[in-house]
Amino acid sequence: MASPVFESVRLDDIMLKPDPIDPSWILEGDPVARSGLWSLSPDKTTSSWVWDCTAGRFNWYFDADETIYVIEGEVIITAEGQEPRSLRAGHAALFYAGTRSEWYVPRYVRKHAILRPHLARPVALAVKVGIKLRRKANGSLARSF
Repeated sequence: MASPVFESVRLDDIMLKPDPIDPSWILEGDPVARSGLWSLSPDKTTSSWVWDCTAGRFNWYFDADETIYVIEGEVIITAEGQEPRSLRAGHAALFYAGTRSEWYVPRYVRKHAILRPHLARPVALAVKVGIKLRRKANGSLARSF
């Protein structure tokens, strides 16, 4: 049986479960967060999520590179050395593994998030070499037909 070529989902249909924010991260209010996983890459390194949160202010620590797309609501992000940035529906952002930012959610925010672990330099180099070799092999196969 062949593996699927792609996955597709309607983000509004993702079942969200409680995903409490670490209490030591909360700076103001009583934010309630939920999340739902909808996709996991075959190598189990990259995952796609829907996450939402009610009003509050909290720190967020990123263990992985996280690309987000705001679906609904607003969050104001403050990070060291940068001006506060308001992200609203339609905005996207990338947060790097090992960083922290302060999140202020005035009322509610809902986002789509793609998480990918940060790879150490030697591992990243090996992955790049592997990709180039695979592309070269696939290109030479395609030309032979």
